[in-house]
Amino acid sequence: VLPVKRFDDAKQRLDKALNAGTRRALAEAMVSDVLHALRRAERINKVVVVTGESGAEALARAYDAVTIGDDDRGHSHAARAGVDWALERDYERALLVPGDCPALDPRELDDLVAGAMSAPDVVIVPDRHGTGTNALLLAPPDAIHPSFGPGSRERHEQAAQASGARWRIAEPRSLVLDVDTAEDLAALRAAL
Repeated sequence: VLPVKRFDDAKQRLDKALNAGTRRALAEAMVSDVLHALRRAERINKVVVVTGESGAEALARAYDAVTIGDDDRGHSHAARAGVDWALERDYERALLVPGDCPALDPRELDDLVAGAMSAPDVVIVPDRHGTGTNALLLAPPDAIHPSFGPGSRERHEQAAQASGARWRIAEPRSLVLDVDTAEDLAALRAAL
């Protein structure tokens, strides 16, 4: 499940480092990179992009992904729409990934997904700061309700504990490196 906000609204925290056109181009390029990695991963059965952005819909079609319309109520709402899609199709688990990890490695995705999971199970992938959440692997897809944004790692840990699910933290290098700020861009450059 890949929630994608409108490209014109993406990467607002980079507004002092990049102009609006460059932020839009960066957001679109990163979504393309993530879709490419998802397509190359062998253990990803289907990709669903939740978006209200026509450019993201076109990219999704190019990578043979399903699209679900989004009404711009935020990342967590879009993630839940993807989870509902997975549940309606009887998927046993769902991986929620961000559109801003341009160095995403398909092998790391495969390793993450290959980890033994049985319901209920939750894998939380934090951001590089350790406080946010870059990805969730959920078995079943509704093991917990996704709640992204500042402080989300702690919210996801608490939700997993409250649900009785087994949970763990995973830190695949390429999935921890997201781009939200100029410092994140520098960290990505340094890692590459």
